[in-house]
Amino acid sequence: MERPLEGLRILAFTQLGAGPYAMTLLGDLGAEVVKIEDPAVGGDEARNVPPEAADGDGPYFQALNRNAKSLTLNLRVPEGRDLFHRLVAVSDAVYANTRGDLPEKLGLRYEALRPYNPRIVCCTLSGFGTTGPLRSHPGYDYLVQAMAGFMSLTGEPDGPPAKCGVSVVDFSAGLASALGLLVGLHRARQTGLGCDVDVSLLDTAVSMLNYLAAWVLNTDYRPRRLPDSAHPSLVPSQNFPTRDGWIVVMCMKEKFWERFARLLELDFLLEDARFRTFADRLAHREELLPILKEKTRSRTTAEWLRILGGRVPCAPVLSVEEALASEAVRSSGMIVEYPHPRFGTFRAVGCPIRVAGTAPRYEAAPSLGAHTAEVLRSLLGLGPSEIDELGRKGAI
Repeated sequence: MERPLEGLRILAFTQLGAGPYAMTLLGDLGAEVVKIEDPAVGGDEARNVPPEAADGDGPYFQALNRNAKSLTLNLRVPEGRDLFHRLVAVSDAVYANTRGDLPEKLGLRYEALRPYNPRIVCCTLSGFGTTGPLRSHPGYDYLVQAMAGFMSLTGEPDGPPAKCGVSVVDFSAGLASALGLLVGLHRARQTGLGCDVDVSLLDTAVSMLNYLAAWVLNTDYRPRRLPDSAHPSLVPSQNFPTRDGWIVVMCMKEKFWERFARLLELDFLLEDARFRTFADRLAHREELLPILKEKTRSRTTAEWLRILGGRVPCAPVLSVEEALASEAVRSSGMIVEYPHPRFGTFRAVGCPIRVAGTAPRYEAAPSLGAHTAEVLRSLLGLGPSEIDELGRKGAI
């Protein structure tokens, strides 16, 4: 079957992580992503991110840019801007992953592009939005984790603030922008008119505070870091030490607490009034947790997984290597392989969105400008001499 986004063409000004992640997922699902790169600066800086980067390519760039077509285009010269406007006329969307002030300066907003295609959807993903006091500031995942309060909640109480080990804001904002782009496209198909879509890392991160924000805004609750990555209100729901490592147990329902206590052979805790309800256990967590930890230390992680698995929500704390090799990940088909000119077979994580009756597309990320001639020929009908002349004028 045809992939669900076949026929959708996006002109993408993307760099580093957040925007390319969004385009990767849409490309997996069939969208044609034309990645526009500035030839004057060597294209996307992600091409040179270590480890193992060489000649404008490496695992980081490959992980975030598969399926894309690379078009070198210089918007600083009139010929380059004209080419871009001609491409807008035959595309569905323009996606810009830049500082918030740049899309307007570069002519990537709807008002600037409407004369060339009134149905065009212009999606901007920036650090701090296209308006406001920080619109011209560069924004990155680590900065926003700090500004949105994430780091104040992460780590042990007596340690320094800590970031998440994964670029959680970049990837979440990428997902939000992909959704926003599709919402804009849906409206354009209904009305015949495009629009601007504005998504920022900071707005996305603040939205992810969700119930914590609701507690802070409506009660006197003040979030704080808790030992063992504990849940702020549900006890027991946290890391527990085992004889050879750690296991996470999440008693998110009363029935799971009851099973947990019985499977730990600590039935007497169920008769203790201090631990009867969620509210009771929260009030007496300092008394309850040492009893539970002493018991979990008596067996290995594997032993506890055999005892608790399928009865109480639990999981081992794995390294990245162990996670990628786990049966759960392998059986889901999330490790994919595709040909690559340098690596031979490149292995990566696949698309998490499954659409019945169709398989995602997995093709290696392109070298800088690999599709410039192809795109100009197939979309605009330019011949070899015209393309050569554009090269001499510095447009491509």
